[in-house]
Amino acid sequence: MNTPLRHTRILLAFGSLCLVLGLTQCGNSTETSEEAEPKIEKTITVQSNLFSSDSAYRFIEQQIAFGFRIPGTSEHKNCADWLYSQLLKNCDTAYYQKGQTQTHTSKTIPVYNLIGSFNPKASKRILLGAHWDSRPIADQDRTNSDKPIVGANDGASGVGVLLEISRILDTLPSDMGLDIIFFDAEDLGASEVENSFCLGSQYWAKNPHIPNYSARMGVLLDMVGGKDAAFLWESNSNQWGNFLLSHVWSIAQDLGYQTYFKTQNTGMVIDDHVYVYKGRGIPMIDIIDYNQDRGFPEQWHTHDDDITHIHKPTLKAVGHTLENLLNNPPPSLRY
Repeated sequence: MNTPLRHTRILLAFGSLCLVLGLTQCGNSTETSEEAEPKIEKTITVQSNLFSSDSAYRFIEQQIAFGFRIPGTSEHKNCADWLYSQLLKNCDTAYYQKGQTQTHTSKTIPVYNLIGSFNPKASKRILLGAHWDSRPIADQDRTNSDKPIVGANDGASGVGVLLEISRILDTLPSDMGLDIIFFDAEDLGASEVENSFCLGSQYWAKNPHIPNYSARMGVLLDMVGGKDAAFLWESNSNQWGNFLLSHVWSIAQDLGYQTYFKTQNTGMVIDDHVYVYKGRGIPMIDIIDYNQDRGFPEQWHTHDDDITHIHKPTLKAVGHTLENLLNNPPPSLRY
């Protein structure tokens, strides 16, 4: 997170890593400017309720059971293999993208981006994403700050929701396709080093799994399992995806999830969606628990980011909303 500083999801201005300048990259945030004001209209015409928060929770537990998902470790590779097997089982087509990149410390690491596709030949596509790796240090913790974290919310929660989406998805309109991408190496960076986070999405944007890949729009999930989560209108998302923000929040509120999905502008976060947009031109929004006034959840980048802080009602709110997004896509995907 640089200015946009990156995902250490750092905030500039609280001193330490949580300064709040308004930047928060992949944890950096920045003051909102002239973004469009939230505008919500009813949009649900076909309602579905298949999403199981119990199942999504189990998917989170299964990821954590592999151990710390740090690129270059055996635990990381074993989890990648399992994620691929789940996508292979649930999707029409699955891709196991293997590459290499360098961290900000010049260490070469493997990158495994896992992709599952429905209706792969359809030209009208929507992209859903989350990062699946976990941070190697607890830099926001007062104790053992040099030790790795479990990353139950920061990473595993978004993946758990999307695995459940892949499990329940039965059919899509014949001309509509869906791609689910689990981005690797998102959480290795340092807030003071620009572009040091989100390495997996940066790699994918330059080397898409399909030549010249494109999608009409995308939704990124990050930290979507906390008990008191509040999902606001992140500034980057509002800038290039206002049409999708208003549509998704409208669906969530129609479903009764206004406690989680609040039509309120907040600062900039430099997350995987930024590199998807800049690298592939896909307007991707970020559903992320971030408020520029209080920053990220208090468990963020600490050893408390474990399964005990995952809240099933929050998973339900996010997953049920995405389920109904696929049944009620915005007009730009219908025509």
